[in-house]
Amino acid sequence: MRRYETIFIVDPDLSDEERSPLFERLKPLFPQLDGFLVMVDEWGTKKLAYEIKKKNRGYYVRLDFCGTGTLVNEIERFFRIDDRVLKYMTVLLEEDVDLESLKAELAKAETEEDQPGQTEEADTEQKTVEVMESDMEKNETIQAESSQEEL
Repeated sequence: MRRYETIFIVDPDLSDEERSPLFERLKPLFPQLDGFLVMVDEWGTKKLAYEIKKKNRGYYVRLDFCGTGTLVNEIERFFRIDDRVLKYMTVLLEEDVDLESLKAELAKAETEEDQPGQTEEADTEQKTVEVMESDMEKNETIQAESSQEEL
């Protein structure tokens, strides 16, 4: 299975209620065609580099998914048909993806997001211990040097 990234630009004049059916229409494609949707990343409305269909702005969305060429073809076919999509581009990220390890990474990332304070506190405590240890080593070195000078 391969990992792909598709970035598409939607008409910025659409409201959230008009835009959500577009996303809901895409989501069932992944299980139907043996794919796995890793992430939908909505970047929001941005200025376009050049005018597309008489629009200067566009609503950017990034899809990160695993699947086959059939899934990519179906997604792109859907984008060609739908007038709300101004532009799209699909890029191959990885040739061979281990789906189980990817799901495990996503689960781990979600648990870290649910408990951000605990990991930050542990990191802070670890850094504090490291700083204290390095200070103690410096003090010991200074004391050893000063005792040698006294002799």
